[in-house]
Amino acid sequence: MTTPSTSHVLLIPSYNPGNLIISTVQEALAYWQPVWVVSDGSTDGSTKILQKMSETNPHLKVFVLPFNQGKGAAVMEGLRQAKKEGFTHALTMDADGQHPATLIPHFMQISTQNPAAMILGKPVFDDSAPQIRVQGRKISNFLANLDTLWMGIGDCLYGFRVYPVVPLLNIMQKHRFMRRFDFDIEAVVRLCWGNIRPINVDAPVKYLNAQEGGVSHFNYWRDNTLLTGMHIRLIAECILRLPLLLWRKYRQLK
Repeated sequence: MTTPSTSHVLLIPSYNPGNLIISTVQEALAYWQPVWVVSDGSTDGSTKILQKMSETNPHLKVFVLPFNQGKGAAVMEGLRQAKKEGFTHALTMDADGQHPATLIPHFMQISTQNPAAMILGKPVFDDSAPQIRVQGRKISNFLANLDTLWMGIGDCLYGFRVYPVVPLLNIMQKHRFMRRFDFDIEAVVRLCWGNIRPINVDAPVKYLNAQEGGVSHFNYWRDNTLLTGMHIRLIAECILRLPLLLWRKYRQLK
């Protein structure tokens, strides 16, 4: 892309991603401008590398959080900056090379044509995907769709997606959760509750092993406990919202 967008920014939350962040950012810049990286208290030297890259590329910005606060907190900082600079939408992309940079223009185009919607990547797995994750996410997808009375969430965990900036930022500022690994799921559920409709788009996902530079900060005990608590909260709130959700469903079916 040669002309930087004034409405859609590409946002990459980053925490100790290793050298993969270099190729991730370079590929992203080849398909979209501007690209922003929020360094979430990284201590692996990647922040200095990114800042050096930004000195020679005016379409790359790096924002630095003083300590690790979680993916949701990094995205929230990016949303604040995006709103301040007049951007209406943000495509989030992981720093570890899992997401397909080639599909960035396609997702942005769909978002431009449907500005009131959120564009959700629906993962297409290859043989590199751990089966425990492929099967485990089915539970979260079922619960997220249950929470929203099946508004059509294709996948609630895949972080390659385009959000409308103001609606998501307003939601996050009202709630103290959604700051760590609970962000992706809770964001899409609460946006559905806010009547932001999801549009699902297939997108491949690649899991890189340690030899390929793959980095994962997911802690099965800590983060599964966090996600379990989040699902309990959302189900309880869904029950309270049930009359309104049923009314909307009825209106859609008429």
